[in-house]
Amino acid sequence: MSTSTYTSKQKAAVLGLVLAGLTGLIVTGLLLQEYGPGNMGAGLLAGGAVGLVAALIGLWRITKTPSRVSTFERAWTQTGDERDNAVLTRSLAILGLLAVPLTAIAAIAVGFGAAVEMVLALLLLAQALVGAVAFAAINRKS
Repeated sequence: MSTSTYTSKQKAAVLGLVLAGLTGLIVTGLLLQEYGPGNMGAGLLAGGAVGLVAALIGLWRITKTPSRVSTFERAWTQTGDERDNAVLTRSLAILGLLAVPLTAIAAIAVGFGAAVEMVLALLLLAQALVGAVAFAAINRKS
């Protein structure tokens, strides 16, 4: 599938979503830079930029070379078959099940006096790792 198979409405919708995401990212980052603690705004802008670039690379790959994309890219962009969607759905279900206990552990750590910033960073990292491991394991199994 090449980019010529997408209608101008689809292309405009994707462009609108990217611009809305970029605008939201910049506004939130600047507000956090001004009113948030420490360098939280800079962290949000840097992390958001990395995420946005990764999403755009995935979108570019799925439109330019659909035969070479990974299962995750096909599932995340909803261009894969039912197996790809099932793998993503099952791995997100596992992540959802483990998010509650991970968040409870984080709340207990904060209650014991751990630095909130560090706990939130570790919580985000733990959830990303759980999602990645669940996706890899389910993808390998099926």
